[in-house]
Amino acid sequence: MMRRGEEREDITTLIAMTNTADHNYGSMDTGMSQVSSGDKNVFSDGITRIDFVLVWEESLAVLKDGTLEKDKSSHATQDSHRKWREDFLSRLQAAGIDQEMREVLQAKKKISYVLLSAPWSVLCYYAEEISLRVPLQMVTTPNFNWSERMLEKIKIPNLMSQDVPSMPPDYYTCQFRTNKLERFLGSENKETFFKTTQRHQVLYEILARTPYGALKRGEVGIERLLSENAFSAAYPLHEGPFEMPGGEAVDSQSLSMRQILHQYWARWASWKKYQPLDHIREYYGEKIALYFAWLGFYTGWLLPAAVVGTLVFLFGIWLMVTDAPAREICESKDEFVMCPLCKICSYWNLSSICTTFKAGLLFDNGGTVFFSIFMALWAVTFLEYWKRTSAVLAHRWDCSEFQETEERPRPEFTATAPMTLRNPVTGAEEPYFPKRRRFNRTLTGGMVIIIMVSVVLMFVVAIIVYRVILSIIIYKSHNAFLIFSAGRIASLTGSVLNLLVILMLSRVYIYLAQVLTRWEMHRTQTKYEDMFILKVFIFQFVNFYSSPVYISFFKGRFVGYPGNYYTLLGIRNEDCGAGGCLIELAQELLVIMVGKQVINNIQEFIMPKLKSWWQKRKIHPKVRAEDEKGKEGGPTQDTAPWETDYELLLCEGLFDEYLEMVLQFGFITIFVAACPLAPLFALINNWVEVRLDAQKFVSQYRRPVAERAQDIGIWLDILQVITYVAVISNAFLIAFTSDFLPRLYYRYNNDGNLQGYVNFTLGTSPSNFNTNNTQCRYRGYRDRNGHFRPEYFHLLACRLAFVIIFEHVVFFIGRLIDFMVPDIPEDVEIKIKREHYMAKEALAENEALGKVVVLVEKENLSTELRRRAKPQTSTASPPRESNSPPPLLNPIPEDPDRSPL
Repeated sequence: MMRRGEEREDITTLIAMTNTADHNYGSMDTGMSQVSSGDKNVFSDGITRIDFVLVWEESLAVLKDGTLEKDKSSHATQDSHRKWREDFLSRLQAAGIDQEMREVLQAKKKISYVLLSAPWSVLCYYAEEISLRVPLQMVTTPNFNWSERMLEKIKIPNLMSQDVPSMPPDYYTCQFRTNKLERFLGSENKETFFKTTQRHQVLYEILARTPYGALKRGEVGIERLLSENAFSAAYPLHEGPFEMPGGEAVDSQSLSMRQILHQYWARWASWKKYQPLDHIREYYGEKIALYFAWLGFYTGWLLPAAVVGTLVFLFGIWLMVTDAPAREICESKDEFVMCPLCKICSYWNLSSICTTFKAGLLFDNGGTVFFSIFMALWAVTFLEYWKRTSAVLAHRWDCSEFQETEERPRPEFTATAPMTLRNPVTGAEEPYFPKRRRFNRTLTGGMVIIIMVSVVLMFVVAIIVYRVILSIIIYKSHNAFLIFSAGRIASLTGSVLNLLVILMLSRVYIYLAQVLTRWEMHRTQTKYEDMFILKVFIFQFVNFYSSPVYISFFKGRFVGYPGNYYTLLGIRNEDCGAGGCLIELAQELLVIMVGKQVINNIQEFIMPKLKSWWQKRKIHPKVRAEDEKGKEGGPTQDTAPWETDYELLLCEGLFDEYLEMVLQFGFITIFVAACPLAPLFALINNWVEVRLDAQKFVSQYRRPVAERAQDIGIWLDILQVITYVAVISNAFLIAFTSDFLPRLYYRYNNDGNLQGYVNFTLGTSPSNFNTNNTQCRYRGYRDRNGHFRPEYFHLLACRLAFVIIFEHVVFFIGRLIDFMVPDIPEDVEIKIKREHYMAKEALAENEALGKVVVLVEKENLSTELRRRAKPQTSTASPPRESNSPPPLLNPIPEDPDRSPL
C-alpha cells in the first residue's frame, strides 16, 4: 500500500556524498596532466578544468548598506536568495565539487561567477550512475551517406562534399564501470578519458539533484534556483572564440571545434555543403546533432518534391492559355449574368472574373492529382528512409538502446517523487510516482487542451463573421474598385488577421503546456518532452490548420440557392469567391505558411542580434575586482571566457525549431493539392533555416548541456500521423473542392471535349427570386426549382468512389514501401551484435562469474514498491553494484519558521 511520506522526509538528501572526496577513486594516479597552455577554461592554477559556471548579480546599494533599500520585501528576497546560494554551494562543496569565485564590479551591481570542476572521483562515480558510455575499440569503417554513394556510383563529382578537419573518431562503446577501467581505451589519461560534453553532463546531473532547502516546497536543483532568480545563469563554457585566428596561413588542425563548426557549417558560404554531423555531435551532443541531421535530410528530400511541384505549376500556366472553359468565360461577355453575392449587391457578369479564373488554373488542374499522389508516396518514403538514417546515426553515436535501458529518471523527478521502485530492467532502485495520480493529472491537462481548442475555434468563427461583415461594408461604400475586389480584400485581410491570432495564442498555450507537463510528473526527460510536445502540437494543429480546413471542406458548401439562402446568426453563409475555393485556399496557405516563415526568419536573424547587443550593454564590466590584480599572471586585458559566454543568449531548446518544421511538413502534404509551389517555398526556407540555426548555436547562444537521444522522439509519430491525414485530406480536396472530377465527368459524357462546361456547372435562379422576374445564374447543379439535377448525384457517387480508390491505392503502395524498406540496415544490425559481444567480453571477468552475477540479479530482482527512506544523519544513495562507495552529503536542517515564498 502506498502512503504519503512524512513531513520529516522533506530533508531527505538526494545525493549521498562524503565531505572529502576520495582522490584515489578509480585506482588511478592522482596527478593531473597539464592542460594546453592556450586553454583559458581553467582555474587560476592553470590546471583545473572548468566544467560549469554559476552566475548571479547583486545590487551594490544593497551590499553597501541594506538600510538604503526602501522596499523591505525586495531586501528580504535578496537575503533569502543569498541563503539559498550559500546552502547550495556548500552542498556542492560537500559533494566534492571544486569551486573558485570570480567577481566583476560595475557601477551599480556586482556580478559573481562560481567556476565549478568535477574531480576524477566524482566523474567516475556519476559516469557509472548516469550510464555514460566509454570507448572499447576504434571503428575503422568509413561513414558515407546515401547521396555520396549514389553520386560515386554514377561517376558525378560531389559538390556537396567538404574535407572537415579534426574528424571525431568512431568507437565501439559500452557503459562505464569503474572496476573495469583498464579495459577502456584511453584509461591511462584521466584528464582526457571523459569527453568535455560528458563532464558537462555529470556536473549538470549534480546541479539538478542538489537540494538547497525543503523538498516539500520543491527547493531542489539549479533550474528552480534559476526560475527564482537566485542565480542569473548556469552554463558550460564554449571552447574558445568562434572567429578564425589572425594571420595568413592557419593550420586547420589547430582550430578548436567551435572554430571548425563556424568555418565549415555556420557560414552562409557553406549552404551547399554537407553538415559536419559528427562534429556537431561531439560539441553539442546527440540530441542537437539529430535535429540538424533530420533537418538536413528533410531539406534534401524536399528538392525532388519542389522540382515536381514547379513542373505542375508550369503546367497550370500552359493551361491558362489553352483551357477551353477559361476561354469560354473570357469570351462570354454578357452571356452569363450572375446572381448578387449579397442582399445589397448587384448583378454581375461571369466574364468579369476572367483573370481570377485563369489564376485558379495554376492551382486547380489535372496535374494536382498526380502531384497529390506523388507527395503522399514521397512522405511515406521519406519517413521510411529517415528511420534507416536515424538507426545508423543512433548506432554510430551509441544511442541505440538509450531509451530502453540507459535513460535515467529526470533530476527534478528524482528530487520530488514520493516513492521508489526497483527497475525490472536494470535492477536499480529508482524514484516512483503513482500511475493513478499521474493519470488524473494528465486527464486534467486534457480538459485544458479541449478548452484551448474551443477558444481557437471561437476565433475561427469570429474571423468568418469578420470577412462577411467586411464584405458588406465594402459593398455599401459604393466604390467601384473596392466592390469589385470585396471578396479578395475580405479573404486576404482575414488571412492576415488569422495569422496574428495564431501567433498570439501560441505563446499563451506553450506556457500553459509547460506548467501542466511539469505538474504531471513524468519519469524520464524523453517522456516529459513527448507529453509536452503532444499537448502543444494538438493545439497548434487546430490553431494553424482550422482556417485552411474550413476553406477546403466547409466554405461554400451550405449556401443554398437564390431565394432560399442559408443563414447563421442572421448573416448569409459565406460562399467561395468568384474564382472558386481552391484559389482562396492557396492564398490562405501562402499567407500562413510563407508569412510565418518570413516572420520567423526575420526574428531568428534580427532578434538574437538585438538581444546580444542589449545583453552586452547591460552586463559589460566597468570595474575589475581588485583581488584579481594580484592573481597569477597579473591583470589581463582580455575578457575572461566565463564573462564572454555570460554575454551570450540562453539556448531555449529545440522545441520551436521542430514545431516550425513539422507544421511546414503538414502544409506541404495535407493541402498540397491546392498549392504545388509549397515544397519550393519550404526548400528555400529550410536552406536559410539550417544556416540561421547553426549561427545561433555557434556564435549567439551559450553552450547548452549535451543531451543524449535515440531519435527525434514523438515528432516521428506526429509526422506519420500527418502523412495519413494528408492522404485522406488530398483525396477529399480533389474530389469535393477541385474541378478535376466535374471536368472529367463532363468530358466523358461530351465526346472528350469541354465545350459548354461553364454552362453545365451553373444553375438558373427560380422565377420568384425577384420582383421583376430577372433570371440569373449561380454555381450549383440545380434546376429552376432549386432541386438537385441527376448530374449532382452522379458526381457525388464519382467523388465518393474516387476518395475510396485514392486512399486505398496510396495506403497500399505506402505499406508496400514500408515492407520493402527495413527500418534498420543489415550492416547496422551486424555492428550492433558485434558491439554487444565486445561489451559482454569487456565487462565479464569470465563466463562463470557472468553466470553467478545473472543468478544473483534474478534472485534480488523485485517490483515491490518502497517508501522513501526517512532522513538520518547522513543518508546514502540506493545500493549500487559498484566497488566504490558513494560520497555522502549532509542533510539540510528544516527551518520551522521559514515560510514558502
